[in-house]
Amino acid sequence: MATVGIIAEYNPLHNGHVHHFTEAKRISGADRSVIIMSGPFTQRGEPAAVSKRARTEMALHMGADLVIELPVAYAVQPAEWFAFGAVSLLEATGVVDSLCFGSEAGTLGVLLPLAGFLAEESSTLKEEIRARLSGGAGFPAAYSAAAAAAWKGTPEWNGNPEEAEALLRQPNNSLGLHYLIALRRLGSAIRPLTVPRTGAGFHDPLEGGSAIASATAIRRLLLEGGSPAAYMPEYSQAILERELAAGRGPVQLEDFSRLLRHVLSTRSAAELHTVQDMNEGLENRLLRILPQLDKFTVSKLLQELKSRRYTLTRLQRLLLHTLLNHSKAEMSRSVLAQGPGYIRVLGFRDSGRELLKQMKQKAALPVITSPARYTHPMLERDLQAAAVFAGTFADPLRSDLYSDYLQPPVRI
Repeated sequence: MATVGIIAEYNPLHNGHVHHFTEAKRISGADRSVIIMSGPFTQRGEPAAVSKRARTEMALHMGADLVIELPVAYAVQPAEWFAFGAVSLLEATGVVDSLCFGSEAGTLGVLLPLAGFLAEESSTLKEEIRARLSGGAGFPAAYSAAAAAAWKGTPEWNGNPEEAEALLRQPNNSLGLHYLIALRRLGSAIRPLTVPRTGAGFHDPLEGGSAIASATAIRRLLLEGGSPAAYMPEYSQAILERELAAGRGPVQLEDFSRLLRHVLSTRSAAELHTVQDMNEGLENRLLRILPQLDKFTVSKLLQELKSRRYTLTRLQRLLLHTLLNHSKAEMSRSVLAQGPGYIRVLGFRDSGRELLKQMKQKAALPVITSPARYTHPMLERDLQAAAVFAGTFADPLRSDLYSDYLQPPVRI
């Protein structure tokens, strides 16, 4: 039996995700699926709208056989490490045959050779990136432009820099490219596949008459008090409504303002300097800005910090690293390059039981269904992140704050 892997956030799970899941099963010919899903915090440096348990439940109702958590150490990272952590987990299961991701390109024709070139991290590429960063560009823009320029002089080149750069700056292409790079660096036999992204783009507003909207637009609609029922399958909408009625969402970055203000105001510049991604004197800039804010909110702080070099996404991730006390030492390249140290099972269907049995025989990492029985530095950060997230609920219960300890994997 074949098994396809999917990397997702399902924040929340909508019709576009269902389309991708269906297509992934179809083009891979897989009978089973394994989902690698971010926990309470996401790659753009934001909290998920609802808990990882609720989103796991959505995925299982969609038809996923097994859902595994991407550790927060990788979930709140730029594309390179987000992709590497997720692909490493798929590889470590020992049961995944293919990886299917959505892309604007809709084909591997350009992405595969480009991934092969970028996986080597040539000196030319590094020099191109440094030159653009020194010119004030943010890293995503610097990387896409540098990759296109460096690739131009290779035998695989068959286009122009503008086309390649435009392709790389599309978010799903960029993330998919990093999945391919990770597969190559791991020497993985997992077969990559891609399906065209359909419907609304990442930043596109909602459009009448379309059943597919971006997760960003759906979250915005939720915060405005609207209903996203037209863009979500019934089971996903029902789970979402249950969570909202219980005061467990929608969670947004602003909900952490009070806690973040406390953390920032009680740390020195030297202490803040140890935080992951706190580079180039940002700690001093932060401490200068704080007293100038009439009323502290995350959005006001981000507006003051944002610049051409520091994108909103990068700053949001920085604030989450600060909030969760992620240090540079524990999230250094040498540490992240080792990959996750465990496979944390968030949920499974009855059809996923066989996968779990096979994983216990084939997996390269411990398969964890009860975190209380296993110790690992990254797992400790996952448990802390879940508690911080649940602290924003209207009336957080013990079962919310310590759900990782008290509740078994989700089963349907």
